[in-house]
Amino acid sequence: MRPTDPGIVAVLAYDGLCTFEYGIAIELFDLDRPELGVPWYDCRIVGVDGREARGSGGVLVRAQAGVAALRHARTIVVPGWRDRAERPPEPLLRELRRAVGRGARVLTICSGAFVLGYAGLLDGRRATTHWRYVAELRERFPLVTVADDVLYVEDGPLLTSAGSAAGMDAGLHLIRRDFGARVANMVARRLVMPAHREGGQAQYVETPVAPRPGRTMSQVLDWARARLDAPIAIETLAERAAMSPRTFLRHFEASVGTSPLAWLQRERMARARELLESTTMPVAHVAAQCGYGSPETFRVAFRRIVGVPPGAYRARFGRGGRNEREERDERAGAPTRYGILAR
Repeated sequence: MRPTDPGIVAVLAYDGLCTFEYGIAIELFDLDRPELGVPWYDCRIVGVDGREARGSGGVLVRAQAGVAALRHARTIVVPGWRDRAERPPEPLLRELRRAVGRGARVLTICSGAFVLGYAGLLDGRRATTHWRYVAELRERFPLVTVADDVLYVEDGPLLTSAGSAAGMDAGLHLIRRDFGARVANMVARRLVMPAHREGGQAQYVETPVAPRPGRTMSQVLDWARARLDAPIAIETLAERAAMSPRTFLRHFEASVGTSPLAWLQRERMARARELLESTTMPVAHVAAQCGYGSPETFRVAFRRIVGVPPGAYRARFGRGGRNEREERDERAGAPTRYGILAR
């Protein structure tokens, strides 16, 4: 069953508004997207300091409601905060605590994590912010486990993201959760950005000069993406890049922000989601198309990374639903075969 009501997204607006972060939220959740063929979010602008908010660059934003409107939101977006040393107004903090208590999700971009910190919502949780502010976040809120250098962190209903552009990655992560990979990829394509960057990637990466003219890391990645159905060894990738394995590993992590094995697994899972959504091929065939020699290994990996078995994912996001055999196999095997997903 595909989602029919993604719910209300409340985007905070405040005096001193971080306009780029605000623009990210509007682009992701407020822009009409009839080409997707799914009901989109009901986006509302919520004023923190009244119905008008002045942002950088002379931008004036007129809010549709005050913070009491957060009581009706399924998702709340905090697009930065004007002063990390300033405690936000108590009515806002109170409504945020109430919203999370009833099950709402909160996405913060860049310094917006400080708002959740002041609300006490990050205590005992993992979170991140822009790399320039991680030490300050850790110092101000010692009960928070601050991730130093990641794009975003999801801990329960809270999704904190790093520097401004990482807010797009975190927002696409929410869209993927609500609508599946196909829709998220279409939104990313319209934004002209990578369809999926895992939250655990580095916030910024060095861009080393290619040691051999004409051999770029992007060419190696494209070559690997075209062969996800086959085993791909590090040595093979290094040979394609005209590097030794040790040099290749160093340049890969500096350029991509993660290890080759982690990148390959992410790409295989992205391909698996696409196949589960757009085809009715058996899960065993999907596993083979994504380079898994065993359907059981694929099922375990898919559940660990995505959070649900492949058949359940297809039932929610697939065009044709899953077949009876898949349902029977997962009902019989899920409790003992997969265990419980730890979050």
